Amino acid sequence: MESEGSTTGLSTAALVAIACNTFVAILLLLLCLIIYRACRVPSSPERLPVLAPSEAETQQINEHKYLLTS
Repeated sequence: MESEGSTTGLSTAALVAIACNTFVAILLLLLCLIIYRACRVPSSPERLPVLAPSEAETQQINEHKYLLTS
């Protein structure tokens, strides 16, 4: 008679390794999806980037530069 573990052909350690590798592969796919979505060019050009100064700030900077050169 064959033992119960040899009917599947894989040891418990091998099955655990397969499960862990599958979990890591899913996490890598999720990371790639997050990076892809974060790096996409925005579809609406009217939205300004977060770090871009607002129109009022730009006007204040230009006025300050004008006062310095005068």
